[in-house]
Amino acid sequence: MTERQASRWAIGWTAFAAILMIMMGFWWIISGFVALLDSEFYVVTLRWIFQFDVSVWGWIHLILGIVILASGCGLFLGAVWARIVGVILAALAGLLAFAWLPYYPVWAIIFIAISVAVIWALTVHGRDIAEVV
Repeated sequence: MTERQASRWAIGWTAFAAILMIMMGFWWIISGFVALLDSEFYVVTLRWIFQFDVSVWGWIHLILGIVILASGCGLFLGAVWARIVGVILAALAGLLAFAWLPYYPVWAIIFIAISVAVIWALTVHGRDIAEVV
């Protein structure tokens, strides 16, 4: 039997996903703190289906950011739980970012793009980094 060697390219994508998750976690934490400390910072333009108080969004962003940050750090350790949690949280973060569009559209689009990149990297190449670690 031949052993499959981990592709350096695949490991790089998984590390990239981990770094993106750490960065996204920091961004969500910062945006959560901003929403909690200054509820008038985010401008609500149109009425959308998802209408929450800005402080509620602040708590959601803060908690989700902490969990995403921890999962991103766990990916560097090769933890399977971090991959599973990472995919679930990236999907949830993408959905929450979609709901965040009326409040801050530029950040929301960035979060959606990062969430898609994280899901792709973890589902296609997530196992390879565990073989090296």
